[in-house]
Amino acid sequence: MNTSVDFCGINFKNPVITASGTFGSGQEYSQFVDLNRLGGVVTKGVANVPWEGNPTPRVAEVYGGMLNAVGLQNPGIDTFCERDIPFLQKYDTNIIVNVCGHTTEEYLEVVERLADENVDLLEINISCPNVKEGGIAFGQDPKAVLDITQQIKKIAKQPIIMKLSPNVTDIKEMAKAAEAGGANAVSLINTITGMKIDINKRDFVLANKTGGMSGPAIHPVAVRMVYETASAVNIPIIGMGGIVNYEDAIEMILAGASLVSVGTANFMDPQATVKIVDGIEEYMKKYNVSDIKELVGAVHEK
Repeated sequence: MNTSVDFCGINFKNPVITASGTFGSGQEYSQFVDLNRLGGVVTKGVANVPWEGNPTPRVAEVYGGMLNAVGLQNPGIDTFCERDIPFLQKYDTNIIVNVCGHTTEEYLEVVERLADENVDLLEINISCPNVKEGGIAFGQDPKAVLDITQQIKKIAKQPIIMKLSPNVTDIKEMAKAAEAGGANAVSLINTITGMKIDINKRDFVLANKTGGMSGPAIHPVAVRMVYETASAVNIPIIGMGGIVNYEDAIEMILAGASLVSVGTANFMDPQATVKIVDGIEEYMKKYNVSDIKELVGAVHEK
C-alpha cells in the first residue's frame, strides 16, 4: 500500500499537510504531534517585515467553525529563517513556506530571501489586500493573479503554489490565471469572508468587523471548488477547507486534490492530522487501494 505522493517533483510520504496559520511553524504542536508522521508542514504566513496583525478581539466561534481576523501576524522573514526553518529541518517532513505581502514587491522580497533556504515549496497567499489597487485582494482579479504569479516564477528557486481565495465569482478563472502565470500548483480554499454580531451589545464581535470563516461548515463549498478547479487546470491541487477527519480528506482527494491541508481541526484536536493519516491508510486497506494516486479525481461521473 503506497500513500506517497509526488507533488511538483517533491516526495510526500502521505498526502496530509497542515494549513497555514493553524499550526504555527510546528513548534507549538510538536509536543502533541509527531511531525515525522506528516507529509508536510505549511508555516504561518511570512512577510518581509514583522506584522502586528489586527486589533483584538480577532477570533470568534460560530456555527460549524470559527471566524478569524488575526491579520497574518508574523515575526518577519529574518526571524523565520533564523528560528523556524532550523526547527522544522529536524524532522522528516516537507517544509512549505506560506508567503504574504501587501504589494508585489513585498512578496518578491520574501521569495528572493527564501531562494537559498532549505525549504521545499512556497505557498503564495494571494488573499492579501493589494494596497496599490485600493485594497482588493490579489486573488480576486485574474489579471493580478497572472501578473504576480509570473513575477514570482521569475525569481523563485522552489516550486510555487498559488493559494486561491473562494471570495470570487468563478474559481476556475483564478486557477487558470495562476496556471497561465507558471504556477506549479494551486491550493484552495482560503477562508470565506464572514461576520458575527453580538445582539446584546449591538456591536461586532470582531474588532475588524469581518473575518475569515473556516471549519466544517465550509467543507462542501471547498469540495465543489476543488472539483471545479481540477476540471479546469492541469497542475496539481492542494485541497483544504473544513477537513476534520479522514472521510473529509478522502472526499477532497476524490474531487481532485493530490494533497489535503488540515486547518481548524488542529484547534479542536491537536492530533487531528495524525488521525487523518491513520484513517486514510485504513480506508485504503478496506477498499483494496494499492496506491493513493488511484483515488485522486476518482469520483464517478454520471
